[in-house]
Amino acid sequence: MSMNTQSCPIRVHSAVADHTQIQTYSIAHLWQWMLIATLLVLLSLPNLLHAASKVEKPDLKFGFIKLTDMAPLAIAYEKGYFEDEGLYVTLEAQANWKVLLDRVIDGQLDGAHMLAGQPLGATIGFGTKADVITAFSMDLNGNGITMSNEVWGKMKKYVPMKDGKPVHPIKADYLKPVIEEYKKAGKPFNLGMVFPVSTHNYELRYWLAAGGINPGFYAPDKGDISGQIKADALLSVTPPPQMPATLEAGTIFGYCVGEPWNQQAVFKGIGVPVVTDYEIWKNNPEKVFGVSKKWADANPKTHIAVLKALIRAAKWLDDENDKNRAEAVRIISKPNYVGADAKVIANSMTGTFEYEKGDKRALPDFNVFFRYNATYPYYSDAVWYLTQMRRWGQIADYKPDSWYMDTAKKVYRPDIYAQAAKALIAEGKMKAADFPDFAKESGYRKPQTEFIDGITYDGTKPNAYLKKFAIGLKDKQQP
Repeated sequence: MSMNTQSCPIRVHSAVADHTQIQTYSIAHLWQWMLIATLLVLLSLPNLLHAASKVEKPDLKFGFIKLTDMAPLAIAYEKGYFEDEGLYVTLEAQANWKVLLDRVIDGQLDGAHMLAGQPLGATIGFGTKADVITAFSMDLNGNGITMSNEVWGKMKKYVPMKDGKPVHPIKADYLKPVIEEYKKAGKPFNLGMVFPVSTHNYELRYWLAAGGINPGFYAPDKGDISGQIKADALLSVTPPPQMPATLEAGTIFGYCVGEPWNQQAVFKGIGVPVVTDYEIWKNNPEKVFGVSKKWADANPKTHIAVLKALIRAAKWLDDENDKNRAEAVRIISKPNYVGADAKVIANSMTGTFEYEKGDKRALPDFNVFFRYNATYPYYSDAVWYLTQMRRWGQIADYKPDSWYMDTAKKVYRPDIYAQAAKALIAEGKMKAADFPDFAKESGYRKPQTEFIDGITYDGTKPNAYLKKFAIGLKDKQQP
């Protein structure tokens, strides 16, 4: 008994001693691991702090409309360019352009694929009044004007032919007698465009007016924002994805829209694209990436990071003679992006364009995302949109040339674009030759001559430009 009593403490002590040794051994290793972890954190702290300081807002939501020219957003997301900049982006399709703009203004969206006229229209107060800016042009060209089969059948007899095919560009001169026929029958000639300040509205109006057809005027100061005052053809808004169905229903006789909705009419056999915007104005600026000025001021580093990702995406889309376009078509055809058949998207996105069924022609620059400095937000592009707003009465009163230039500089921000571009050059991701010479760039393109009516546009002389048009407001004229 006594032996057992004496032996128990020894065994207990021995067990406690062993446990203490194990504990000591574990704690020692724990401290080693903690020391190593601490050292690793300290060593990586500068990088972590750099990443944290890089952007003010890493989680972002961007809006877009289901059109092929939203591609830079999809590619920046799918190729990881946003993540490379420490950005975690959600892309969300919007119901229409008004909803998209309103959601950017009220902060539900951090930015969006926008009509080039939207930041300008908002800033000058046509429709919604808000300060919206752009530092990135998303593409050149990409739109078309489609007529119903019935209208095309009537137009075609006036169109010059060669080897059994229409000679392009097809001018609105050949539509004019058709409209006059409808007028005599008491039938209004209705056409669709996507939004009052859209490129499509201005391109359709430009094409019509060049053919002697008055597309009508706006008079916002008189409460008339229909755009149909004195109109030969009545233009109204139809959301892009609804264009083919609206045409098929006979509500409209034609429309101006971006792809894939012109090619969709060809595939469905309900209409014929008669002219592209490339033929109306060669390499015209199209969409932009827009943000509210308030958002840009609060998130300057985030803004530059977004631009860097978008610039890389645009370059990828145009790299090596569009070698990536087939892959881009597969990506944007997904339901969460454009959601149209890949064959329809490929019809224009891969360097061709189909007019009348079976009449497919090479048009390598129908969609341009990077070449020709497509991503640079030129002041002269902004001024052109403002001249068209004045031409059709959206800007109700005469404005001096200085007003056009000042407004352009308020909305279009090549200074922010240059910061993003220079960062990409410094990181070795892009070359200086990929961009304009920022030290010499004025923001104004050289006078442009390749319009369907042969009129030259000089962005430094907006009022002189307006005087050149036979149809449209100029000087102090009112509708």
